[in-house]
Amino acid sequence: MLIFRLIIESFNFAYTSLVVNRLRTILSLLGITIGIFCIISVFTIIDSLERTIRDSMSKLGSNVIYVQKWPWAPPPGETEYPWWKYLNRPVPKLSETQEILRRSSLTQYAVFNYGFSRTVKIGSSKVDNVEVIGASSGLIETWSLKIARGRPLTEEEFNSGVNFVMLGSDIADQLFSGVSPLGKSIKVQGFNLLVLGVFEKMGSDVFGTSMDKRLLIPAKLAARLVDSRQDMRQNIIVKGKVDIPAARIAEELEGIMRSIRRIKPSAENDFALNEVSLISGRLDSLFRVFDIAGWIIGGFAILVGGFGIANIMFVSVRERTKIIGLQKALGAKSRFILLEFLFEASVLSLIGGIIGLLIIYSLTFVVSKAFDFNLVLSMGNILTGLIISIVIGLIAGVVPARTAAHLDPVTAMNAV
Repeated sequence: MLIFRLIIESFNFAYTSLVVNRLRTILSLLGITIGIFCIISVFTIIDSLERTIRDSMSKLGSNVIYVQKWPWAPPPGETEYPWWKYLNRPVPKLSETQEILRRSSLTQYAVFNYGFSRTVKIGSSKVDNVEVIGASSGLIETWSLKIARGRPLTEEEFNSGVNFVMLGSDIADQLFSGVSPLGKSIKVQGFNLLVLGVFEKMGSDVFGTSMDKRLLIPAKLAARLVDSRQDMRQNIIVKGKVDIPAARIAEELEGIMRSIRRIKPSAENDFALNEVSLISGRLDSLFRVFDIAGWIIGGFAILVGGFGIANIMFVSVRERTKIIGLQKALGAKSRFILLEFLFEASVLSLIGGIIGLLIIYSLTFVVSKAFDFNLVLSMGNILTGLIISIVIGLIAGVVPARTAAHLDPVTAMNAV
């Protein structure tokens, strides 16, 4: 009951403080509001970005390795990216993909693919700079692509390089305007390609696995459209069997690639094995830096807000000195007075924090609607903001509350 009374009275006193001294209270709470806004908005952006990246990584799986010419990061222990060492490396080839599938015992899929841009036509309609993906069989399964209409290319069709194509949902809409594209032909660089299927709309993807604005054709057909010997970021996507760790797959894959390319035991690899976990580790470090930056940016505003709360509480103690004296004369203990002012300071700070969270929530709603990015204010960040507000209020109210609790009742009642 005592705690309940303290909470009720603290809310009443905080409300009175807001009503009677609106401008002073608003200016004092502004620091808390800005501080919570800075910290929680940074956390919200980072959490939403991290969630998007993790979701994209989960689609690829934890046991996916990219065999490429260029590594994604500098060598272990180095900060400089020695691009000149990688410049003359050979690009991955379709034949190497077939050898990996033949020799590997841990691989579920090995997919050769690369992309290039072309103009796509149908009748008088055309779409410029469409990315065409030339791939071997297994890409649909490796990237977990879903078919909205029609059917996928079969393994035999991939291997034979027939003039078949699958369309991304956006490309299908632009070319056919609501008409079913299945069974119709599109023209790419003079080649007539028969549309077999349309991919389900995926939205943006940080790893570039979204097919919404792309075409998928067999790699052997793509070789007739462009010189695949040139460096066009060719890669071999290797997906291991279920429950096989990426480290084991990479170890086997390194041996197979060195054998295929006949690399001497003392020579360095002329290929890169890029793992999704490499991105994950580097992102963890990056996100930690952003979190620290959020605390630093918001910390200064919260510090100012804390002084503002303390100022309000000192003024409140001075204005209620006689009331405090009467409370003590009627038997109120010092700890009751102490808790009363601490609760009041926490409530005031909490109000500032709630305002900051409401601003963030409004902005997340606007950003999510205006841009193709799902920005979400999570319950964890809401609780973090509320806890920070309460803690700052308690810290800011300690000295004023102790001052009120130690007032002499006779002196307090006779105060002017």
